[in-house]
Order: sequence, then structure tokens, then C-alpha cells
Amino acid sequence: MNATLRSYPSRGVLDRPRSRWADIAVFAGAAVLIWIVVKVSAGMHVPFDENTAPTTISTDPSELPYYAARSLLRMFAALGLSIVFTFVYATAAARLPRAEKVLLPALDILQSVPVLGFLSVTVAGFIALFPGSSLGLECASIFAIFTSQAWNMAFAFHHSLVSQPRELDEASRNLRLSRWQRFWRVDVPSGMFPLVWNGMMSFGGGWFFLTASEAISVNNRSFALPGIGSYVASANAQSQTGRMVLAIVVMIVMVVGLNVLFWRPLTVWAERFRVEDTESADAPRSLMLDLLRRSHIPGLLGRIFGPLVYPVDRFMRIFGLAEYPLYVPATRRRAADIVFTVVVGGALVAGVFAMARYIATTAGFGEVGHAAWLGLLTLLRVIVLLIFATIVWVPIGVWIGLNPKVSRLAQPIVQVLASFPANFLFPLVTGVLVATGASLQWASILLMALGAQWYILFNVIAGASAVPNDLREAAANLRLPRNLWWRKLILPAIFPSFVTGAITAAGGAWNASIVAEIVSSGDTTLTATGLGAYIAEATRVGDGPQILIGVLVMSTFVVGINRLFWRRLYALAQRRYSL
Repeated sequence: MNATLRSYPSRGVLDRPRSRWADIAVFAGAAVLIWIVVKVSAGMHVPFDENTAPTTISTDPSELPYYAARSLLRMFAALGLSIVFTFVYATAAARLPRAEKVLLPALDILQSVPVLGFLSVTVAGFIALFPGSSLGLECASIFAIFTSQAWNMAFAFHHSLVSQPRELDEASRNLRLSRWQRFWRVDVPSGMFPLVWNGMMSFGGGWFFLTASEAISVNNRSFALPGIGSYVASANAQSQTGRMVLAIVVMIVMVVGLNVLFWRPLTVWAERFRVEDTESADAPRSLMLDLLRRSHIPGLLGRIFGPLVYPVDRFMRIFGLAEYPLYVPATRRRAADIVFTVVVGGALVAGVFAMARYIATTAGFGEVGHAAWLGLLTLLRVIVLLIFATIVWVPIGVWIGLNPKVSRLAQPIVQVLASFPANFLFPLVTGVLVATGASLQWASILLMALGAQWYILFNVIAGASAVPNDLREAAANLRLPRNLWWRKLILPAIFPSFVTGAITAAGGAWNASIVAEIVSSGDTTLTATGLGAYIAEATRVGDGPQILIGVLVMSTFVVGINRLFWRRLYALAQRRYSL
């Protein structure tokens, strides 16, 4: 016999069929995307004079596509910065024990500082950094959006690192991987699933604060950048309800398009990084990802850049191997601890002393007590929000996460709800409250929930989706009763993700209080008694001492609750419920 028998199929048999039409579509899409980025980014660097800068923008509907593209470019620039920050910050907090003692509390504080708090400090600095150019104001806007995205992603990635299976850590050290190799071949893949889902949620958080980031009002000065957020702010100031509704429609179209073209393919691709022994029979799919996989272009790029991987790995070995010293002399370790404590403690004492002296010579410490009382009122709203969000969204998140078919249908809806900037609706809500005579004191909880509750939902979906198929099949084979199924499998499995979501939801609720406790429509303004309204008003009039007091009180509440309550649950999740 001349023919040879093959025991196994060749590599080509397993490859997906390629298509020239897919190549044309991918190439055309990439070309159009590059053209749009170049065209839109040209408007970010134009002459700028802060004394004559516009305070509003045109509400001509024909400008909406351009405004939407400018906002989208800022959002992705902030997302890129957030990813870089997450990789560096979360890895340092997880791998350096001493740094963790500073970085995690600092992350709590950064999460608790409201977006307006960052803007009041950074706007002048960025404008001075780029004199005569609008790039400074653009950087301030991007940085403000970054502060609404980065902290949640850093918490999620840090949790994935500290709860990493011990087998992966042992394999990394036995294979003598360098720190660089371990990061890209072990750490990032093992944390990819929660990182993608929390990145999607953080992107939605950026949309929520888009209006405050583009229509900037600090220190008795107002600036407006071209964008869909400032478009809504200008239409609201001119009581143009029809144009506000048009902007809401454009926003929904943009969010749905992003889900189809970007987030859905990314979440489906992240399925490959699940850690389990069996695979679900009903795997999620994405038309965009299928199109990319049928194109020759990704493979061509891989052949071009693939040979660079080995030289980069060799160069990065200068950072050392991914292993821990087996023995450190006690004297050396104690000396390093003393130096670390003295340096950090000295910096903290100096900072506290400087702030105390500034407050004493300006607003006085009596103002701190007033702000603390307002903080208790806002804390009550946050607690009510978290209780109801947990009751409502945990069962729904589990249902979506465990059913790929449901996830395929529900993800676009959830993404629209989470990404849609709810403060676009605040002027309409204000009109309803005025017409009905309802109080903003309790209605503000609903407004805060529109921006914060999604953190719980997305983290629960991610946690339920990551439950190994082995355990689900075992539970089905054992025919566990529904009550036992929840108590012994689902709740322990999603507990780490829920804690991460609850921490970020609490921080998001405190942040959202700034735009939820004081709302306006045209000439009508409603105010709820609380710390958020206090900070918003101080930022508007440029009262530096009150801004500092408000931010310090809010940070104290958030960090104190995290230390006393959430961190204990976080440690419990790592110790007992890590898969």
C-alpha cells in the first residue's frame, strides 16, 4: 500500500476555515478605525486660553456623532491607562508584602476620593503642563475618567493574584520562570476573566461621570470640552429636553455597538482562561470574534511579532526569577521593617500635621464635625443601597452567569444599563420630583443606585461564570436540593467576587452621592442633606478648605468601613472560599 494511515488529524484539519471576505472586512474595519482616531484626535490639540475658553458647547444635533467619537476616545485612553495602572499597582500589592501594607489602604483612600476632588486639584496643573493648548484640559478630563475606572480593576486583579491556585505558583517556580514570564504566562491569564468583566464594569463607571469630566466646573471656573457629556450638560442648562433625549438615544446606540464590537468578543475570548477540567457544552459565541478567527490577518501579525517574544523574555530576565528567598536573616528582616515603618509613619505624621494646621487656620475644626454629621446621613443611604442591591442582583447575576444562552441575550441589556450614564436622566428625574413634590432625601438613594449597583451585578456574573463546570456537574449528579445548592456551592463560589463587587459598589455609591444629592434641571435645583452635596457645592464655589474637609471625611468613612468590615470578609473569602 502506497497510502499512509494517519492516527491523528493534522494541524490544518483542526484550523477554522479562512475567508478572503473576512480579511477584507477586518482590514477595512481597521483602516476606518485608524482614520477615525486620527481625525478625532486632531481636535484634542488646539489653541486654548483659559480666560476666554468656552463654558458651553453647541447643541446642534449634527455635531452629536463627532461629540460621541471624542467622548469614546477619552474613554479608551482612560481604559488603557487603567490597565497599565492595574498591572503595576495590583502586582506590587500582591507580590511585595511591605508594599501591600501601604498600597491597599492607599487604594481604599483613592477609591473614596470623589471625581470632583481629583478635578479640583488636577485641572490647574494639567493646564499649566500644556500652556496655550487644549491638551491640558483633555488630560484633566481623561484623568478624571481614569479615576472612575482604575480602582475597581486594581481590586479585581489583586484578588485574582492573591487567590491564585498554589499549583500555578509552584509550577512557576519549578519551571524557573522569570518575573516577566510569570506575569504574562501565569498571572495575567489566571486573572483575565475577572479583569475583563471588571474592565467592562469600570468602563460603565466612566460613562457615569462623563458629564462631570467634560463639563468641568471647579474653583468658580467652568470649561466645556466637545463630548456627549458636555452636550447633555449644555442642553440641560438651556432646558432643551428634546435634544437631551436625542443624546440619550445616541448613547444607547453607542453602548450597544461597543458591546457587539468590543466587549462581547473580549468576554468570549476570555473563556479560554478558565481553570477547569471539563468544558461547558454550550460555549458562548461572538460574531465579531468568529470573523477575526476566520481572517488571515491575526495569524500574519503573530508571525511578524512572534519572533520578538524570545528576545524580550531574555532581556527581561534581568528582573530576576519568580521565586522567594528560602531564608532571610531575622536581623536583616527586622531592620528592614523598622526602616519601612519609620519612613511611612514619618510621611503620614507630616501629612496629617500639615492638613490639620491648614484646616485650623481656615475653616476650623468645627466644620469637620458638621461634615462628619453629613457623612453619617450619606452612609445611611449607602447601606440601604447595598442591602437592596444585594437582595435584587445576586440571584439575577447567578442566573445570568450560569446560563450561557441567557448571558448571550442578557449581556447587551446589562451592559446598556450599566454603561448608560444615569445622570443623563437626572434632569428628567428632577422634573418628576418637582411635579410630584417628592423629596430628594430618599430619592437620591435611587439615583446613587443607578451608578453603583452594577458593580455587584457584574462581579456576581463573573463569579458565577467562573464556577468550574466540574463542580456544577457534580452538584447536578448528586441532585442537591435547591437550598443546599445555594448554601454549599453557589454562595461560597461567588463570595470572593461578591465581596470585591460590594467594596467597589460602596465606593461607587459614595462617589455617586456627589451628583445624586444635588440635581438640577434648567433653573430648578434640588438638594439632599449629605456629604456629597457638601463636596459638590464646595467644588463649585472653589472653597479649598471645605473641599479638603469633605474629601477627608469621605475617605475616613470609606477606609474605616473597609478596614473594619469589608477587609475581614475579603480575608475570609481568600482563606475559605477561593476556588
